[in-house]
Formats: sequence, structure tokens, C-alpha cells
Amino acid sequence: MERWTIQRLQEGYRSKEFSPVEVTKQYLEQIYASNPRYNAFITITEELALNQAKVLERKMIAGYDLGKMFGIPISFKDIISTKGILTTNGSYIDRDNIPGENAPVVQQMAASDGITLGKNNLHEFAFGLTSNNPHYGAVRNPWNTNKTPGGSSGGSAAAVVANTSVVSFGTDTGASIRVPASSCGIVGLKPTRGLISTKDVTGISWTLDHVGPLTANMTDLAIVMDSLTNKTYLEQSQSDVKGLKVGIPSSYFNEKVDSESYEIFEQSIKALENLGAIIVKVDLPELKENQDVGFIIALSETSFLHQQNIKNKIDQYGSDVKAIMASATGFTATDYLNSLNVIKGYTKQFEEVFKDIDVMATLTMPNTPQDIGVDEIMVNGINEDLFNYMTRNTFIFNMIGFPALSIPCGIAENGLPVGLQLAALPHREDLLMKTGFAFEKDQLEDFYQIRDSKCVIN
Repeated sequence: MERWTIQRLQEGYRSKEFSPVEVTKQYLEQIYASNPRYNAFITITEELALNQAKVLERKMIAGYDLGKMFGIPISFKDIISTKGILTTNGSYIDRDNIPGENAPVVQQMAASDGITLGKNNLHEFAFGLTSNNPHYGAVRNPWNTNKTPGGSSGGSAAAVVANTSVVSFGTDTGASIRVPASSCGIVGLKPTRGLISTKDVTGISWTLDHVGPLTANMTDLAIVMDSLTNKTYLEQSQSDVKGLKVGIPSSYFNEKVDSESYEIFEQSIKALENLGAIIVKVDLPELKENQDVGFIIALSETSFLHQQNIKNKIDQYGSDVKAIMASATGFTATDYLNSLNVIKGYTKQFEEVFKDIDVMATLTMPNTPQDIGVDEIMVNGINEDLFNYMTRNTFIFNMIGFPALSIPCGIAENGLPVGLQLAALPHREDLLMKTGFAFEKDQLEDFYQIRDSKCVIN
């Protein structure tokens, strides 16, 4: 099936080339065809989607004002509450959970005339980077079904890259939008903390949790963000990047990285420089302990948010999440408060760094996606925990609340995508959009053709 962008769909609706019902049926057929292979959906909301499409069709015929997401097929990570629709959190514990309210992001998409196709598979309770779910089955990467699509929003990323959803919404506590985006060769944005509400989203950490969109390209991302924020990201993104200062960290982010991935990253930075960006080497604060700080905050807040399940249903978690939950109560109030104080320091230090740059660029992931079931990786002759390793470039931006975007930047020799992470000061998503647009236009036409030929079942 052809990959339709938001703009292409809306043009087709305006010209009466096709209808919302016709498009919805095609996407549902695509989901049913691909889900046995990729396992991106836990729940397919066929009846709801067709009913929404019929309402929109009548609205279109009657000449009503149409929302910014009119007729666009959307899916939601199954940790985001949907009224009257099963929301499992990827867990056996919530296998029968049907919320009474929609999360704000679901309400906003409905108000903008989007169509809900279903709920995406994920790592249980969003506590992992592989989406190897013991209750609903592993999500498989459409680039290579033996590989993880990343997590915890793995089903959301797989749904978009497989062309079974134009837009999906995920959550990100330490990497969970950006790692799946990088692993699946799509675009994923962790917005500024609080820009998109986390209400009625099952949480890990109120300090670190974010909600954000995953899309197949930058234009779709900008339109979604326009709809969510009533800003004009699409319009702002059309200018070039001449004179834009792009900071390249001189430490930490270039350590423990796969050499081939880093070479692709360096080529991407050269491409931005050729487009007129000014490349600036920047020194960062000491970050070696930042993940420990983030875990203390995340697990301390988890122990509060999940206290009833930890107390009464600990044996119903999958083995990996059970181990996390069992350890979540092991920190003191002093540990927690000290960690919050440390991230205040990180925030001030990064604000100082950004006085000299507009955007910071790093690899999204220090390596390409690993095999499903692999929980460790060999780095410089030492086995490292896969979760810790794959979040080392992303976690800090959750702690300080800065927006961060992952956009594809190349393909490794193993045939898997590599992602470029761009970060900016809070509420400067416009700079991320501008940079991503320029890079995409200059560099990604061939990448997208290869991606779609490999990942979309026709």
C-alpha cells in the first residue's frame, strides 16, 4: 500500500479522490496483513475507526470546518488511556482495564478529526528498551524481524514504519520515543517537559515522563505538533539553517559508541555544515553518573505510583519488570532529594552550554538495534546492560526537560537504520523542526525509498 503523508491524504479528501471510510478500510486491511509479522498492535479498534470515518465523511460532505488531522489514521501506545477501549499497559495485571476517560492527547486528536486505529504493543508498563513483551508477544522490527524495534514505544514505531498508522503517540521516560524512532528509521519527538499532557497516561515518573508523536517524516511531525499546540511549526520549518549553531559534544556522547554508527553521525554533521550550519565543539558537565541519578528518581517515583501492584501483584509482572519493581523501594528519601538536586545542577549547566549554540547533535543510540531476547551488549570487551547502554545518549534530556528529536541519518552495513538526535532549549522545538527539515530534504530521499521497500507489506 502506498505510504500517504498527512498532506497527501488531505489533498485527496479535498478533491474527493477518496473518502475517510475508504482510507480507513485500507489501513485496517494493512494492519491485519502485517500484525501477524510485526505484532505492533494489541488492540485494533476497527468498529470505532469506521464509525469515526463515517462521521467525518458526513462532516466533509456538509461543508463543516475540518480539523487539522482530518481523516488521518492514528494509533496510541497502549499505556495512553482511551475511553471505553482496552488499555493493557502491556501487562497481564491490566488485561481487563477499560478506562472511563481519554487522555488529553487522545481528546486532542479526536477534536482535530483524527481516526483511532488501535492501541500499540509496548514493553510492559514502559519499563524497557526492547518491547519484548512476555504477555502480548515481542514487537518485531520491520527492517529485520529478528531485531528489536526499540522500546518502550516499540509498537508505535513499528506501526508507523510498517505503514499501518500515519501517526502514533508514545511515551518517553528515558529514551522510549527516540530509541524506537532510531531503531525503525522514522522521526520521533520528545517535546519539552509538560508541553503535551501526561494526564491519564500510566506513569513511571512524573519528573521524567513525556508524551510525544512518532511519524514517517518531518512534515507529518510538524503538522501533528501544529495541531497539538496551536503553533506554526510547519511554517517555521521552511527556512534554511544558514548560520544555525550546531553543538557537537567533545565528551560522553562520543564514548562507548559503535565506530560505524559514529562515522555515519560525522557524515551527517558534515551535511549540516554544507547546508550552512556552524559547527561548534562544546564541553559538557560531568555526566558519567547521570543515569544513576535518573534511575533513582524514576524508581523512587515508580515505587509510589505502582505501590498497590508492587504490594499485591508483584508475581503477575513479567520477569524483567518484576525485578525492577522489586528494587524500586530500595532508595531513601535522601537519595531521591539529592538526585533531584543534581538534575537542577545539570539543567543550569546545559543552559550555559546552549548560550553558545542553537541545537545540540548526538547519535540517538550508540549502536544499532540488537536481537530480540538480548539483554547485554559487549562494549570495549566488557558486557554492559543493554538498557543502560542504549539510554546513555537520551536519558539526560528527560532529566533536564529539554526537547529532543530523533531523525534517521543513515543505514549501517548490517542493514539497520542509525538515528541522529537533536536537542534544544525548552520550547524551542521550532529549531529542532528547522534542522530536521533541512537535513531530511538534503539527505533522506534515498533512505526513505529503501526504508519503505523493506518495511511495508504490499
